[in-house]
Amino acid sequence: MGDAAERINPYSGDSRDKTSQVEAMFDSIAPAYDFMNTAMSFGLHRRWLRKALTEVEAAAPVDILDVATGTADVAIAMARRQPLAHITGIDLSDGMLEIGRKKVAKAGLDRQIALRRADCLHLPFADDSFDCITVAYGVRNFEHLLDGYREMARVLRSNGRLVVIELSTPTSPIVKPFYKFYTRCVIPVVGRMVSKDVRAYSYLPESIAAVAQGKAMTALMEQAGLSDTAFRRLTMGVCTIYTAFKR
Repeated sequence: MGDAAERINPYSGDSRDKTSQVEAMFDSIAPAYDFMNTAMSFGLHRRWLRKALTEVEAAAPVDILDVATGTADVAIAMARRQPLAHITGIDLSDGMLEIGRKKVAKAGLDRQIALRRADCLHLPFADDSFDCITVAYGVRNFEHLLDGYREMARVLRSNGRLVVIELSTPTSPIVKPFYKFYTRCVIPVVGRMVSKDVRAYSYLPESIAAVAQGKAMTALMEQAGLSDTAFRRLTMGVCTIYTAFKR
């Protein structure tokens, strides 16, 4: 079982594979990424992150892997709330990691957070390396989502926890039309103005609409060998937190 989002690429007509296109897209939008995150979500992404971090803290992890760490916002937030944890953040984009390293240094968290370039489909870590893995707004960009979950299951320790935050489509018939207009009309225009990337913020709503959601997402996690899966929809369904364990 695959995922429809795998067939949605940032740059239509581009002969490169999705992984290469995603890397190029995030290199392109890296300088505007933090601003656009706040603008697009009206700052709600911070509230969503706090809720997700309560799931992380419940595991009392010592070694954490943050997949698709981007500019390291999630890694920094976890480090501040869990000062005894060591966090490794990985991302495809050197542009995003460069900004992330500056933010980590500014926060004085160099000893607690290590950022490195890596592919989520080929994690450069031994089996059973981490107590907890987080992914924020990244799984819809995976070229092969099931393979990504299998890799994360491989490097999780026994009883380790996976916490995924992902944007999703609201289920309310009242909210849906406004959401569709905002994501398909407003965000792409603002994104082009701010980031100068013509396609990146059109790809965003397309990938959200296509990615597995709710039970379809937890089914992929279970197929990858994870268990005790659950999901919680936030803010009328525009964001969903997924959790799973390796038993």
